[in-house]
Amino acid sequence: MSGQLVFFMVTVTLIGVHVLHALPHSPLQPRKHDGFQTEEQFSEMYFTQTVDHFNFNSMGNGTFSQRYLITEKYWMEGYGPIFFYTGNEGDIWEFASNTGFIAELAGQLRALVIFAEHRYYGKSLPFGTDSFDVPQIGLLTVEQALADYAVMIRELKQQLGAADCPVIVFGGSYGGMLSVYMRLKYPNLVAGALAASAPVLSTAGLGDSLQFFRDVTADFESVACECRDAVRGAFHQLTELAQHQEYSRIQTQFHLCKPPSSTEDIHQLNGMLRNAFTLMAMFDYPYSTHFMGNMPANPVKVACETMLSGPDLLSSLRNTAGIVYNSTGLLPCFELYSLFVECADPTGCGLGPDSLAWDYQACTEIDLCYESNNVTDMFPPMAFTQRDRQLYCAKRWDVVPRPDWFKTQFWGDALSTASNIIFSNGDLDPWANGGVRKSLSSSLIALNISGGAHHLDLRGSNDADPESVISVRKTEADLITQWVKMERTRSQRSLKSTGS
Repeated sequence: MSGQLVFFMVTVTLIGVHVLHALPHSPLQPRKHDGFQTEEQFSEMYFTQTVDHFNFNSMGNGTFSQRYLITEKYWMEGYGPIFFYTGNEGDIWEFASNTGFIAELAGQLRALVIFAEHRYYGKSLPFGTDSFDVPQIGLLTVEQALADYAVMIRELKQQLGAADCPVIVFGGSYGGMLSVYMRLKYPNLVAGALAASAPVLSTAGLGDSLQFFRDVTADFESVACECRDAVRGAFHQLTELAQHQEYSRIQTQFHLCKPPSSTEDIHQLNGMLRNAFTLMAMFDYPYSTHFMGNMPANPVKVACETMLSGPDLLSSLRNTAGIVYNSTGLLPCFELYSLFVECADPTGCGLGPDSLAWDYQACTEIDLCYESNNVTDMFPPMAFTQRDRQLYCAKRWDVVPRPDWFKTQFWGDALSTASNIIFSNGDLDPWANGGVRKSLSSSLIALNISGGAHHLDLRGSNDADPESVISVRKTEADLITQWVKMERTRSQRSLKSTGS
């Protein structure tokens, strides 16, 4: 899932903020995403965070520096709400640079904006370069991350003179899951949550393991059935070449840096190719974007045009994967084991240190057992069962996954007694059907975005936006405005009751 999936989004700012529990960061080159100069908006700060919130013996009161971004540009000091982004599996700047809706809404409601980085990602490493070693990585859990955010919210509110300011949490994908969990676990701190593209059901082991790649296929099929058939046909031709061990031809057809020489290499090639289609389906936005490299506008349509216009199916498959892996056209060849890393998340863990953290999370709490079968989808049969997960994770991290833990800890599908959560999903997003698609109550609202890809609603406004996302953002803004007013009323009544 991680952009990883690395999970991403669109934009937001800050001027002088109290230093407080934090250290300012040195100046950076401004990053511009969708019209925003991100570094000019935010100050990068570091919060002194507890390493282990739940064990007083193992680490004592040991701390680490947790990065966060903050802006007072829009804030009515001491009164405006606090918009808190629950950072997910990646560098926090990527999320701040791709979540412009929060900035737009902050301007309307005069809000303070904070983007908090998830422990073990980006620069928020509790044990520095040793953070990904066993046993140090054992403190990478959802529960620890939520406690980080709760402690940060409480202390920053006190230090910024914002004790009475209602807090609304925002997140996309895994970050959206965290926003839901913050509302469930810390309703004393959080008045409401916007969870965009949050697969809270499938990651708890609820649902169909074939759903994800079936829905990826459906995106391409919606452009043209011939596109789906061409992709399936190309994979069949690759399988036939591999069965006859025509490895030199495979190298030539796919411009591989080295010829494959085993079934493991072919499995890796299939995974790399399947991952390209996954990313294009997830980020099928109506304008070009720049997460995970450069993605053109409407990449699924571009992919189908590429698949249907090549001289042969294998060349077309290679060129279609190149939309993701060689967007500049400068890559001389594809290095199988550098462009894609197989892990405990069949939808992709990404690359670099962040991918290690996500792999560990997929081996412990987060259930990502998705598989393709070439019957309900267009991809080669690639199983990833709970048994496969267990074997991989024992070998890689010396852990045994707990596939049912989220059902207990974060309520599974028994969410109806919660309140003030928006579950938004786009119908182009293969993660959507792993989330909440129907409203559960008057305050547990499901919003569906026709023609919307992965957390499109969190991105900043764009001239190419479909009317559906414009409407959904308006509904989200109205609901959040109501929650802020409700929390102020509740807080005032509580103060009066205490005073009397």
